[in-house]
Amino acid sequence: MRKFSMSVLAVAAAMVVSGSALAADDLAPALKSAMKRDLGLTDKQLAQYLTTERLATEQEKGLAKQLGDNYAGAWLERKADGSFGFVAASTSVSKAKTLTGIETRQARHSLKALDTAKGQLDNLLARSAKVPKGVYSWSVDLPSNSVVVGVAPGAQATGEDFVARSGLDASVVRFETMNEAPQRRIAIQGGRGMLRNPGDGYLYACSVGFPVTKGSTLGYATAGHCGDVGEIVYQENGQWNPGVRVGTFAASSMPSGTGTGPDRGWVKVDSNHTLSASVYGYGSGDVTVKGSTEAAVGAALCRSGRTSGWHCGAIRTKNMTVSYVDDNGNPDGTVTGLTRTSACAEGGDSGGSFITSVGQAQGVLSGGSGSCSGSQGNPGGGNSYYTPIKPILSAYGLTLKTNP
Repeated sequence: MRKFSMSVLAVAAAMVVSGSALAADDLAPALKSAMKRDLGLTDKQLAQYLTTERLATEQEKGLAKQLGDNYAGAWLERKADGSFGFVAASTSVSKAKTLTGIETRQARHSLKALDTAKGQLDNLLARSAKVPKGVYSWSVDLPSNSVVVGVAPGAQATGEDFVARSGLDASVVRFETMNEAPQRRIAIQGGRGMLRNPGDGYLYACSVGFPVTKGSTLGYATAGHCGDVGEIVYQENGQWNPGVRVGTFAASSMPSGTGTGPDRGWVKVDSNHTLSASVYGYGSGDVTVKGSTEAAVGAALCRSGRTSGWHCGAIRTKNMTVSYVDDNGNPDGTVTGLTRTSACAEGGDSGGSFITSVGQAQGVLSGGSGSCSGSQGNPGGGNSYYTPIKPILSAYGLTLKTNP
């Protein structure tokens, strides 16, 4: 893994949501336990969250169509009393008032305008500009209706210069101080540990993301920085002990130095193995992969990895650009298209699975900050980034193995 230094739902109780909603008792034990622990949920709050999550999944795309160019995003939000709500923002008060069962908020900037603004910063890199030292990330933040630029302590002036070079209107930008710099942390079932030995005298550990197929070929999706094309991967048989050979990296993409691009890859699994459409629960029951429906901002999700096991958090922002650095503070690749969450993660969890309570695959771990101990192991105290699963499937022509 890469280390990163860095109005409420108004649905009446009688409202019927189409389809059968998932009850808390239907959750895999691993998910239920981790969600309650890491999100600080009671049984009642968990049940209410699942209802709200289903509402968000069913209505998010329709909201964008209904509000058109006025749409400023939608997200799940936790209230002071611990319950959850689904919020939609619009630049038009009159259009927002037509929504029922959802809290609506007035926004200054549409989502289209915010995406365009964020794109101005990305375009600097397309013009071969370098990310200045101390600037770590940038993304659209829906609740604050702004483009958030993450900077090192004392580096806001550098961030302001970077924004000015892009021509971006400074009134759209909000700066966030991040206390640690991004670094690489490399640590046929999602979440299980895998080792590779590239011949430099070291073993490198990562985690399996999700099982996939390409025609008759079996494989699994993972992070690109977990290995190079052609490298052999072994199942981890006990801590740092290479076991049976699993396969070889069929494709891998990870920018280095001042380069920019995605962090994604997949491993072609040897023909003597089989795939399981599940994520490893580390003793608490495995979780079935049922699909890949994208969750909304604010939605809860859990991740599985060989170092820290199961941990949960919430989606904070999508389409984030993160500039990683090495141990010496030098550029180590700028990764685009990441999703940020509040779930903690540790070295070796890279490539591991992010999945929702209803079994929807979300992505594979790229990086994060700190560890899963201390305050970062508390509810909402983590900071991790994943590459969404759908772009990985599309880029390599893969099919996610599911068990609906």
